[in-house]
Amino acid sequence: MQVIDIPLILRRNVVDVWGADGEGWLATVPSLVQELADAWDLQIHGPAGPLSFHYVVEVTRKDGSPAVLKIGPTGPGHLAIEAAALDAYAGHGAVRLLAYDPQRGALLLEQATPGTSATALVPGDDAAATAAIIGVTRRLHHQPASHCPLPDLATHGKAFADHLRAGRGADVLPRRWVQQAAGLFGELCASSPGKVVLHGDLHHDNVLQATREPWLAIDPHGVVGDRGYETGALLYNPWPERREAELLALVPARIEQLAAGLTIPVERVVAWGFVKAVLSSVWTCQSGPMPDTRALDVAELLWPRLP
Repeated sequence: MQVIDIPLILRRNVVDVWGADGEGWLATVPSLVQELADAWDLQIHGPAGPLSFHYVVEVTRKDGSPAVLKIGPTGPGHLAIEAAALDAYAGHGAVRLLAYDPQRGALLLEQATPGTSATALVPGDDAAATAAIIGVTRRLHHQPASHCPLPDLATHGKAFADHLRAGRGADVLPRRWVQQAAGLFGELCASSPGKVVLHGDLHHDNVLQATREPWLAIDPHGVVGDRGYETGALLYNPWPERREAELLALVPARIEQLAAGLTIPVERVVAWGFVKAVLSSVWTCQSGPMPDTRALDVAELLWPRLP
C-alpha cells in the first residue's frame, strides 16, 4: 500500500467540519486511495496543490492521460453536489467529471493543464483575470435540467436569520449589514430574470488555465439561481485574508467590467457584491472565529452604493 501523508491542516479542517466521522474517514484514506487506484486503474502521484478539506492527488489513467483524484467523507455534502454540478456542466467551462463513486466519496476529474490559476494575473493584469473569469462564467451558466438535483440559491438565506438569532460577531460584523444583506438577498432572488446553474464559489483560485479550453473552473459548490450571485466572490478574492488598500482599490473597476461582460446592471452587481461579502462573513462566524477578511472591507465599500 502506498504511503499517504495527511497534512496537519487537512486533519484539523476535517475534524472541525465532520467531527468523529471525519476522524474515522482520515484513518481510511490510505486504503481508500489504494482501492480506487485498483478500481479505476490509476497510478498515484503527489498531492494536487495544498490540501484543505479533501484529499486530492494527481494521477495517471490507464491510457496515460493525467487526472485528479479527490476524496472526502461520504454522505450528503459537498462532493455529491460537486459531482452533480460537474455532470450538469458536461465539460463546458469546467473540468470534466470522469468517474464518481458515491459509496467511497470519490471523484475522478479531468486535470486542467498547465493549471495556473487566474490569481497569477492579480494585481498586475487584473482586467485580464476578470475577463478570463467572465469567459468561464458565460460557458457555465445555462438553464438547469428539469431533474437537476442542485439546491436552490434561496436556501442560503437561512444563514442570515441564523446569524441574527445567535447574535455572533456583532462587534465585527454590524447587525445592520446583516439585516440589509438578508433583505437584499430575498429581493435579488425574487427579481431574478431567470435561474441558471451557478458555480457558487467562482473566484480566481477556482479558474485554471487549460488546453481544451483557455480556462476551466474547478470545485463548484453548485446551486441554481440568479446569475448575478456569481459576481460576489470575485470582489474579495484572491487572498481574502489580505486587506491591503491596493487590492480593495481593484473593486470598482471589477464591478464595471463584470456588469458589461455579463450584461448585468451595475446596481445588481453592487448589491450581490455586498450580499456575498456579508454572507461570507456570516459563514465564517458559524465556524467559530470572527471574520477578519477583505470581505468586510468590500461590504463597507459597497454599503453607500446600495439602493
